[in-house]
Order: sequence, then C-alpha cells, then structure tokens
Amino acid sequence: MVWCGQSRDRRSKKRVSDYTASVKREATFTDTMVMLGIGFGAVAIAHFGANYLSDLMSSMDGISNNIYLSFLTSQFFWMISIATMIGILLSFTPAKSYEGTGASSIGSIFIYVLVATIGMKMDLTQIVENPLLILVGIVWMAIHAGLLILMAKLIKAPYFFLAVGSQANVGGAASAPIVAAEFHPSLTSVGVLLAVFGYVVGTIGAIACTVLMQIVATS
Repeated sequence: MVWCGQSRDRRSKKRVSDYTASVKREATFTDTMVMLGIGFGAVAIAHFGANYLSDLMSSMDGISNNIYLSFLTSQFFWMISIATMIGILLSFTPAKSYEGTGASSIGSIFIYVLVATIGMKMDLTQIVENPLLILVGIVWMAIHAGLLILMAKLIKAPYFFLAVGSQANVGGAASAPIVAAEFHPSLTSVGVLLAVFGYVVGTIGAIACTVLMQIVATS
C-alpha cells in the first residue's frame, strides 16, 4: 500500500506538472487585466444573484417561515454557492489556461484577504464562556481524522490526497493550497480545486447538520 500510494503521488505530480508546463507563459498586462476582470466579474454576479435570490426566497412564506428552509433566505449562502458554481463552470472553458499566467497566485492573495476578513470578526472571549465547545471540536476532529484514514486505507489513496483533502475540509482554500505546495509547487492548483469541492460538499453538509440540530432543539 505504501508503494502504491507513493506511485500515485508521483503520477499526480507529473500530470499536474505537465499541464502547468503546457500552458505556462509570461503574463502580459492584458492577461492580468483579464484575470482580474473574471474574478471581480464573478464576484459582482454572485452579489447580484445573491441579493435577488435571497429577496425572492424571503417573499415566499413557505420558505421564510420554514425553519428547515430558512437558509435559502441568506444572501451569504447564495453568494458562496453562485461564486463556487461560476468557478467550477469556468474550469471547463478556455479560461482554465490562465493557470499558466499565474491565476492561482492572484487567487491565493484574495484567499488570504478573505481569511483575514473572516478572522477579524472572531471573538476569542467566547471560548471562555463556552469551554465545552473545545471538547466538541476535539470530538469533531477525531471523527474527521478517523474517517479520512479509514477511507484512505480502503481506496489506497496517495498521502497527498489524504493530507490535502483533510485541509480542504478543515481549513478550506486558506490552507489546502499551502499543504499541496509542500508536496510539489505545481500541485497548488490541485489544492485549490479540492478546497472548492470541499466548499460544495461542506455547504450541503452544513445545511444538513443545521437541520439536524434544529430537529434536536425543537424536540
């Protein structure tokens, strides 16, 4: 299994390195402006769509008054969902070739800005008021690690996907690319992709967890 995992790691590195090398070119001013235009354009569409859809859902009594569907009235939910879908759809178009001009590097800058923005809203004093939440986190991470290791053994996944997949679930796009780059610099984009899919699955999973907790709270 160790040999199989290492062999798959090497194949993954080679495949991504070959693709990066095939599209790599010197970024021009036009390339940079196009990449920024795609990024800010996607954000604008996500904001516009989120405002429209959240207002639409809020106007529907069957959704706004339903505790299990109330998440559909959230602007943040729709903004993240739309932005994620745009990113996935663009990966199937010629826009993916901008990976060779440094699209991942520009994206990483905004990822750090996003994480810093989220971190500025944290209130660490809440830990003292709710110390049992630390225990919840320990149990949560133990289950997370146990499931990942079990699945990695069952499907004989490379260590790369085990490590980066874990960070894609826990830290998202802020940490998955960094861990991926430790294996090989060209694998950074794979870390970003896994993090995006982590957001897709995580959004659905979080909604399911919310519904389950609401059921427990009201029972």
